[in-house]
Amino acid sequence: MGRVVVVHCHPMEASFTTAARDTAVAALGRAGSRVDLIDLHADGFDPVRPDPRMVADHRALLASADALVLTYPTWWSAQPAMLHGWVEAVVPRAILRERPMAGVRRILAITSHGSPKWLNALEGEAGKRVVTRFLRRAAHPGCRTEWVALYGLDRIGEDARRRHLRRVTRRVTRLAVMLGSSPD
Repeated sequence: MGRVVVVHCHPMEASFTTAARDTAVAALGRAGSRVDLIDLHADGFDPVRPDPRMVADHRALLASADALVLTYPTWWSAQPAMLHGWVEAVVPRAILRERPMAGVRRILAITSHGSPKWLNALEGEAGKRVVTRFLRRAAHPGCRTEWVALYGLDRIGEDARRRHLRRVTRRVTRLAVMLGSSPD
């Protein structure tokens, strides 16, 4: 099966974002994918002065990956600063032409928003553009992106949260199946 790098960014282990990460990692494992987890907060990633060894290790993981899954909350219509700093350190604009993630054929963003979808669209969805435009340019030319977002998290109940986690399971399982049938 495929090799998937999961990059997680949330400061609290007891968050809904972490539940989404755990759901995704479990579904990938059940589907037979090899999962490499990068937890930016747990690993102590410094977005201002990134450790060159950590950056090199993360680049190596991405270079050998078939897919990239990002789990994070959307804050102020974009990725958290730590994740944004990670993207700038690991996939800087200067190396985009080299396609540092050339084997990555799928990028899946799993995120949650406190605000409704219409407000994020009005704000320009900067976080979505980072995934669908910038990161995709660093990947395989035929890379596809998918956006799995839960909007209005601050105002929904447990049933809606459980439905979203089931949606995460379905999307990640579909991703793993696609990787299993793609040529190596």
